[in-house]
Amino acid sequence: MPLAAAEHALLTERRPLTRDEALAVAALPLDELPSLVALAHKVRLAWCGPEVELESLINAKSGACPEDCAFCSQSVRFDSGVDVYAFLDVDEIVEAAHATRAAGATQFCIVVAVRGPEERLLRRVIDAVDAVHRETGLEVACSLGLLDTAQAERLAKAGVRRYNHNLETCRELFPQVCTTHSYDDRVDTARRAIDAGMELCCGGILGMGESLEQRIDFAFELASLNPCEVPINLLDPRPGTPLADHTVLSPREALQAIALFRLILPGAWLRLAGGRERVLGELQAMGLLAGANALIIGNYLTTTGRPAEADHALLEALGMPAAEGPGEGRFIVDATGGHPMPARRTIPVTPLGAPSR
Repeated sequence: MPLAAAEHALLTERRPLTRDEALAVAALPLDELPSLVALAHKVRLAWCGPEVELESLINAKSGACPEDCAFCSQSVRFDSGVDVYAFLDVDEIVEAAHATRAAGATQFCIVVAVRGPEERLLRRVIDAVDAVHRETGLEVACSLGLLDTAQAERLAKAGVRRYNHNLETCRELFPQVCTTHSYDDRVDTARRAIDAGMELCCGGILGMGESLEQRIDFAFELASLNPCEVPINLLDPRPGTPLADHTVLSPREALQAIALFRLILPGAWLRLAGGRERVLGELQAMGLLAGANALIIGNYLTTTGRPAEADHALLEALGMPAAEGPGEGRFIVDATGGHPMPARRTIPVTPLGAPSR
């Protein structure tokens, strides 16, 4: 049975699934989704523990991006009606960081809509990172598009803990999603971030027309980069973009995908991000029981999320504590005080089909 073999690999042999094993699990009918969800939750607990990492982000520069990513309302090529503004003042970014800390998050991500940062923008980002560290103590992540080696090293030196650069989708589908840069451009930036000493945040968007097998390929392509964090966005089609009329995933398809990503990336922070409210609806708790162990709280880049209080209430109901760093609370930015990867602790688990005690 594919689930029994997967459980043995992940919980007894303590190894991720092979592609063939993952494909066998993916081939199970969605009627068996409850069993897959139960296994993914066991794997999450055994490899990562019960904590959920919370992150908030700020769209520090919006719109007018020259790239043609088909899902993105911030592209200058699409008439999406999105707000367009230049890089925010440092005071505005610090104010948002204070709100992030008040919301109980450990990560604050500065995002800009660009192909890559030119010199003036990079300097302003670094100034903002320094101010957020100084004023709030939050761990700071950045998402600034494509980087060269020198830029990655400067961000790492400035104390950027984690760099976000999503692959977005699998290599095979990528040319249908973006033509202004290549899949390898994205892979190269991800590797430069790691080589510079930053943690890698690298995921993408599910539901852009990929097949189930391509979804599996995407998870393995991400796993090859060994990311610390994998954001799982669920396509929420934006008006004016080429994907505006695209059919969204069903909740069951989304839960299946989250669970499969957990079996393929057992030790990563799997972060439920954009689109979870629309696609999962009332089943957002199931996303956390299906293997996710991190959330974006508050608003997203161009869409509105739900109140942070609602997510805290959800975690409390599920008995899932928010992740915290050691030492003086959770807001630690020095070299030893963060929480770069889940704890990978060993927690006793009951094999599928065995009676509970």
